[in-house]
Amino acid sequence: MAEPFSLLLTVYAGDRADYVRDAFHSAVDAQTRRPEQVVLVQDGPVPAELEACLAEVRAASPVDVAFLRLERNGGLGVALDQGLAASRHDIVARMDADDIAMPQRFAVQLPVIEYGADLVGAGMLEFGADRGDIVGRRTPVSEPGDIARYARLHDPFNHPTVVYRRRAVIAAGGYGDLPLMEDYWLFARMIAAGATVVNLTEPLVYYRVGDGAYERRGGVALLRAELRLQRELLRGGFTTRAQYVRNVGVRGGYRLTPAWIRRPLYRRFVAPRGARNVPAEGRRER
Repeated sequence: MAEPFSLLLTVYAGDRADYVRDAFHSAVDAQTRRPEQVVLVQDGPVPAELEACLAEVRAASPVDVAFLRLERNGGLGVALDQGLAASRHDIVARMDADDIAMPQRFAVQLPVIEYGADLVGAGMLEFGADRGDIVGRRTPVSEPGDIARYARLHDPFNHPTVVYRRRAVIAAGGYGDLPLMEDYWLFARMIAAGATVVNLTEPLVYYRVGDGAYERRGGVALLRAELRLQRELLRGGFTTRAQYVRNVGVRGGYRLTPAWIRRPLYRRFVAPRGARNVPAEGRRER
């Protein structure tokens, strides 16, 4: 039986109005199976153009929109936890504010959740100037056992593609306060708690990428976030001491390498298996 679901979309000052408009349209108007509710979270003050865009998409939306305006920018994890609290439905689909959902995305993913999964992700196609400019593909590991093993070193899900049971996310503690690593930390806790997790290798989202990607993947702030994540994974028993040492060496060391070296290292050691990855311009992620 088809269940209703909410779409969770967050925006902040660094997002572009035209990208937000396209993302919203692709995940709502253009879907063959639309959400029953959109939870739109504005994470702190935004420029006037973006504020006007948010008013426009809310007014034109064919489905109900719950709009949350947070007074200050608290980060992605805080915004997502606020959005989850405002979601009317147990099934929640994530969407990033600068990506484009393929029209069949929810029609493909929702049955997997309805048949018993707590969390389902999918593949992505990376694009540059427009969707005709495909520059890469992220193909995640798909089987639950493989996902659990893979998660000891890598984030096993493409966060912009996930759909999950709200109750399973809340049972794991929500996104929490681990800036820049909130999604990986959540997925690890869900796996550790016994959540049923699945990845579809089929690409269902167009993922926007830009210049300067590998420069943004390194630096002291990301190193600190990485080290905190690894401590949390070890403290929670998700990784062993040996895995912790390996992860700090591989993932932590990667953050301090020059950008021209970071690209091949990212593809070999950090990115999802089978992927050709570059991160997106202006995004709040690792």
